Amino acid sequence: MPDFFLFINEILWGSVMIYLLLGAGIWFTVRSGFIQFRYIRDFGLSLKNSVTPQPGGLTAFQALCTSLAARVGSGNLAGVALAIGAGGPGAVFWMWVAAIVGMATSFAESSLAQLYKERDAHGQFRGGPAWYMARGLGMRWMGVLFSLLLLFAYGLIFNTVQANAISDALRYAWDVPGWLTGILLASFTLLVIITGIRGVARLMQWLVPLMALLWILTSLTITVLHIDAVPNVIATIVKCAFGWHEAAAGALGYTLSQALTVGFQRGMFSNEAGMGSTPNIAAAASSYPPHPAAQGIVQMIGIFIDTIIICSASAMVVLLAGPVGHATEIAGIQLMQQALAKLIGLWGCGFVSLIMVMFGFSSIVANYIYAENNLIFLGVDSYRSRWLLRAGIALMVVIGSVMSLPLLWQLADMIMALMAITNLTAILLLSPTVKLIASDYLRQRRLGVKPVFDPARYPEIESQVAPGSWDDLPRQ
Repeated sequence: MPDFFLFINEILWGSVMIYLLLGAGIWFTVRSGFIQFRYIRDFGLSLKNSVTPQPGGLTAFQALCTSLAARVGSGNLAGVALAIGAGGPGAVFWMWVAAIVGMATSFAESSLAQLYKERDAHGQFRGGPAWYMARGLGMRWMGVLFSLLLLFAYGLIFNTVQANAISDALRYAWDVPGWLTGILLASFTLLVIITGIRGVARLMQWLVPLMALLWILTSLTITVLHIDAVPNVIATIVKCAFGWHEAAAGALGYTLSQALTVGFQRGMFSNEAGMGSTPNIAAAASSYPPHPAAQGIVQMIGIFIDTIIICSASAMVVLLAGPVGHATEIAGIQLMQQALAKLIGLWGCGFVSLIMVMFGFSSIVANYIYAENNLIFLGVDSYRSRWLLRAGIALMVVIGSVMSLPLLWQLADMIMALMAITNLTAILLLSPTVKLIASDYLRQRRLGVKPVFDPARYPEIESQVAPGSWDDLPRQ
């Protein structure tokens, strides 16, 4: 079975996913008018606007923090160390490329999620890929397929991977038994997720900035203390990205193919651009200004923070500590602990463990929100169904904490690829709508007015959006 999953992943990630992700990112970059470059200077203003409360949903900042909670997990620590171990320093460069092109993909999927959102029984906005597949494409069967994949991935597999990384970190630093980690982690997870989407969002808007700043400031401090080595580290990343470093050294090393494949794979596992996860929370926001593109731009900021800032911070720690050899999947977090301990002393192991607990815990909680959202789409959002999902997540957290399951990483990669293929197919088919959203937003910005989306201007879209989702907004 492990050999079978390895074979499937080699096919998916060795060719299909690389071309699909890169192609989709370039396509949406062009279709959206190079929006990630055009508005990078306005990120600060978008963040300022994101805290403005609006009726019917979360603030855009709460949605951003919750999406970051799901993104910023073991992939930002263990995943970066593994990427460098398996693909060399050049994998970091391709993670950056994946993030830059992925920003346009994230804009597309998050804007579509906003456009096709609808209110649930409690008046809270809901939406995501399943909704735009059903409403935008008229393919409910595709939405059902995607929802089932997401429930399996985010309700079970990904949480096991996060729990395993937390348990491994605590065991390595303080010899904490896995069963104890699992029970405590599952208990705290249940305490938080029973508060629902609003309770989770309120917690994440405080926890996520705190944990991100702690890790970024730590990396910056280490970088300043080793500033003389930084130019060489950056040069090594660029050289290894194209295989130049090994050719010059005349030694067997990492190839361009290894660096590119591992970089894109781990980059996507970290920032989730195109996978269809982030739109589930992006749709829950009441964006300000009231336009689908506004939330798309905010979620682009999430990609930038996750990969360009946080993953780069992790990469700098690993590379400044010295060469990283080939690693097994399960040893990723230990590589990060060893690197930080080498740079600042033994207490670095414990510090990485604490950061990993915050990163992993926030991811597990946010994953539940994504999974619960798709229960609503499937029409099985009953009291019993929610508690079955919660029990399943708690069980998988405990299992992941006590068992070493490298097979789960292969399963996670395969499910991630299947989700991405389904979601990217949908948003590529809806690319004319993405272009329309981006053009409408940019047109109003050029006119110097606050962008407001009026579906009445576009009859072909007005018939697809949910009644009441945009009706209460001021018209142009």
